[in-house]
Amino acid sequence: MELFTIPSAGAIIERTINGEKYVLIQERFKESLPSENGLLEIPGGKIREYENIYDCLRREVEEETGLEITKIQGEEESIIVEYCGYKVLNYTPFTCAQNIEGYYPVMVEVFICEARGNLLTHTNETKNIRWISLDKLRSLLQQNEKSFYPMHLIQLKKYLNLERRR
Repeated sequence: MELFTIPSAGAIIERTINGEKYVLIQERFKESLPSENGLLEIPGGKIREYENIYDCLRREVEEETGLEITKIQGEEESIIVEYCGYKVLNYTPFTCAQNIEGYYPVMVEVFICEARGNLLTHTNETKNIRWISLDKLRSLLQQNEKSFYPMHLIQLKKYLNLERRR
């Protein structure tokens, strides 16, 4: 039987607190994959059949963090085309990654977002949800990048490089 890669969406959520930029990270907690528990990650999850990727991102972020996404970079530039029985969403994510080996075949498209609301303390898939300064994130990556979920490692590094240039 032929298997296919699972599409998913992820969010690098920004927030400025007292003039300093922070992003949201959390610890993975998957009963089915205990070897990944405790790895640092960004919120996100699988796209349902025919679900708009932006709707998926909003749903997954709310489920995992309790936050409501207020802005997704690039969403306003996306275009929907409808004809021949199709409705196609054309968009550009910040970055993408694909598991080509590992526990499950997943591809994640990551967007830079803003959100509001109060953080949950934990969910059935995550723990220790928190805001972290960019300096602290950079330090954590330099000290022990293997403490991060591999699917999100390069996205976070790319984000920090982009922020450094701003």
